Amino acid sequence: MRGALEVKFCGLTRAEDARLAAELGARYVGVIFAGGPRLVTPAGAAALLPPAAVGLRRVGVFGAQGAAEIAATAEAVPLDVVQLHADPTPVDIDAVRNVWPGPVWAAVRVGGAELPRGARDVFRAADAVVLDARVPGRLGGTGVALEWARLRDAVDRLREGRVLVLAGGLTPDNVAAAAGVLAPDVVDVSSGVERAPGIKDHARMCAFAAAARPRGVER
Repeated sequence: MRGALEVKFCGLTRAEDARLAAELGARYVGVIFAGGPRLVTPAGAAALLPPAAVGLRRVGVFGAQGAAEIAATAEAVPLDVVQLHADPTPVDIDAVRNVWPGPVWAAVRVGGAELPRGARDVFRAADAVVLDARVPGRLGGTGVALEWARLRDAVDRLREGRVLVLAGGLTPDNVAAAAGVLAPDVVDVSSGVERAPGIKDHARMCAFAAAARPRGVER
């Protein structure tokens, strides 16, 4: 039986958006260190993320940085979770684990209806797997949704009790349907609640949290 569906608001660049995420009961708040329009510095992340609170965990999303830089950033902010988003391998995951003690999430980026080669190894190596859309030239925040129904069987075969974080084009309008198909532990939204890159729309944040909650029962 899995517990209540948890929410992650990612790509935060403003303190007021992060505060609302916490008020809405989000389990995770995320900042981007991997480049793009939502990029923040470690000092910027430390300033905008809410203070450590019961039940709220801070996630940093990284791209091609080396393990030492990732660990230094995680300690400086500080972060609770490191998310590797540039097609990480088990070797990449282990390299971060060797220099940082916290959970390491790894993205499996999907183009079409099939999981990429190596997905099984990533599922086995990471503390959680983030399913996101593969879009050439971009690591995330694309607004492109996954083909949930066509991926379900493959994901179920590889999951083996691992935490599943579903990203990729989620919005207040489709999050309940997506969660119903793939049964993730966490739904991860960025562009789907924005009015501009990195600028969250508070009404859409509220709507997303409300839409995710109907599945908040034991199953």
